[in-house]
Amino acid sequence: MGRRVPTIKARDLRKVLKKKGFYFVRQKGSHQVWTDGYDLWTTVPNHPGKDLGRGLTKQILNDLKLTKDEFLELL
Repeated sequence: MGRRVPTIKARDLRKVLKKKGFYFVRQKGSHQVWTDGYDLWTTVPNHPGKDLGRGLTKQILNDLKLTKDEFLELL
């Protein structure tokens, strides 16, 4: 069996986004929009001190066209 997607902090997810070449575009309230400048983009909630749920993390990985294994290597 494969490893599960871990619960992570938003700051750790932002580090992965930067490693993949994504950059911050804008923010509305506590939600940040990130893009690769081409066709991929995602929204990351910025709630300091709280973990992102596994379901939300999986959806963001889907937005980024990243596999679970690729994501875990980048963490």
